[in-house]
Amino acid sequence: MVYTKRFIRLVLCVAVAMSLSCTNKAKQGDASDKEVLTYTNPLPVQFGDPYVLLASDSVYYMYGTGGGAKDGFCAYSSPDLVNWKSEGQVFQGNTPDSWGIANFWAPEVYERGGKYYMLYSADWRVNPTNEQENFRIGVAVADKPTGPFKDLSDKPLFDPGYPVIDANLLTDEDGRTYLYYSRCCYKHPVESEIADEARKSGKFKEIEESWIYGVEVKQDLSGIIGEPVLILRPPVKLADEQAEWESRSVTSGEVNRRWTEGSYTFKKGDTYYMMYSANFFGGQYYAVGYATSKNPLGPFVKSVDNPVLERNTEKGGIVTGTGHNSITWSKDGKQMYCVYHGRTQQTGEERMVFIDKMGVDDEGCLYVEGPTTTPQGL
Repeated sequence: MVYTKRFIRLVLCVAVAMSLSCTNKAKQGDASDKEVLTYTNPLPVQFGDPYVLLASDSVYYMYGTGGGAKDGFCAYSSPDLVNWKSEGQVFQGNTPDSWGIANFWAPEVYERGGKYYMLYSADWRVNPTNEQENFRIGVAVADKPTGPFKDLSDKPLFDPGYPVIDANLLTDEDGRTYLYYSRCCYKHPVESEIADEARKSGKFKEIEESWIYGVEVKQDLSGIIGEPVLILRPPVKLADEQAEWESRSVTSGEVNRRWTEGSYTFKKGDTYYMMYSANFFGGQYYAVGYATSKNPLGPFVKSVDNPVLERNTEKGGIVTGTGHNSITWSKDGKQMYCVYHGRTQQTGEERMVFIDKMGVDDEGCLYVEGPTTTPQGL
């Protein structure tokens, strides 16, 4: 009778997980019941650029682009990374006092000194030359991870003189904090052997690129310290081992841009790991690679194992457009999880949230166990 009940519970769990998620309790020998949580990608959350914070209240909070928010950002909460509850809109931009007026993208939230700080991108109200892309990065603060978040200032964190998106913070062991961001492709044509080939083949006249920069920020997040440093950019040479996968949007004729964006940086041992996304975020070739350094501002060296996360349709899967990831951890700090957006044949153009296990092996190589679309145990 014990085994029959367990079998029934397992069958029901898998059936429910195929649509949303489920909880399965299984006997393990003479031990007491142990809860085994499972979920299935994609999660029922329509976010692009998802970011998950494990807050001090032991609750996970997810933020992202879109999700029904009007000129701002929504949030979800979860006790276990499986069951997610909508917290509604937690930040409202495009108000009379806002510096940002449109295209609110890529929020990340950090807990510092008992408060919660949201970094995000938006179009800056100040636009005297009427630029089509006028993105800057701002900071909002709240007393709770569910907001309401309010802008720290009526202006962006800084103005580099070009549009920027995808803010990510790293606080180092010495207490210094670093901001990583992506310069947009907009009005940034770059010469390379890849651009030469695009012209010769008649695909595109020029190739615009986005580059990742890093800079130290003030502890109160009110501004930057020093000048931004170039961290990562697309390859210049065709012979570069990264050139093929980072140029797929161009070589396929999809679009005349090459991206290096959506960075997430963490430190393990004495090594800094920067994960980043390449190719068009709205296309099938969006993928994730990583680079390493011994210093927070580089130089960073891209891994020969790149990409570590990409579409699986060529292997019989249904997932494309995997990118702009963040990282979260299990509550005991032992398991890393890669949180990213992707698409499937069923979801169409909607960007959906995926969560897969990841790690760094004994040789220092980063890996992601995804994309998956079958029930996954936590």
